Amino acid sequence: MKELIFATNNKHKLLEVSNMLTGIVQIKSLSEAGLAGEIPETADTLEGNALQKAMWVFERTGLSCFADDTGLEVEALDGRPGVFSARYAGEHCSFDDNINKMLAEMEGKTNRHACFRTVICLLENSDSQTSPTPLFFEGRVDGSILTERYGSEGFGYDPIFMPDRFAVSFAEMPLDVKNHISHRGRAVAKLVEYLKIKK
Repeated sequence: MKELIFATNNKHKLLEVSNMLTGIVQIKSLSEAGLAGEIPETADTLEGNALQKAMWVFERTGLSCFADDTGLEVEALDGRPGVFSARYAGEHCSFDDNINKMLAEMEGKTNRHACFRTVICLLENSDSQTSPTPLFFEGRVDGSILTERYGSEGFGYDPIFMPDRFAVSFAEMPLDVKNHISHRGRAVAKLVEYLKIKK
């Protein structure tokens, strides 16, 4: 397997993941693979959404591909926003909208524990099977929700999430440090190990 389609056009995700897969496989975004259209994300779990997105790509290309879904789970909010993290403030909302809603909902709360979870679903093209068996790789990082934004790097909730055992937010970290400890980094590391064995 020399090439993998990553079911995203998010340039931040592409940069993070491509850096980790350098020398193992070449990553193609949806647009680079000639795919356009809205990918469905209607499952009620991260695993379900990752599978749904990967299948959307595989059904249109027949090529090996993977997709991820990430959720921020906040203890004081009963696990929300979870699977709705990307659209927490509503459809077509911005990262800033989501952060503003989170900060408002967490105002005055003393329990600020949260975790990020990423689930990757890999589908491999094989001549011997028409419907590939999905493989899942999960990464998790625990931390806390800050009371205001810190840093300008990263994306999503990075400016208000501080991982355990660190004194800075994800948005204040160099990319290589974040990749080493983040939820997506840990999930991709498991994918990398699998792909190395396959080589």
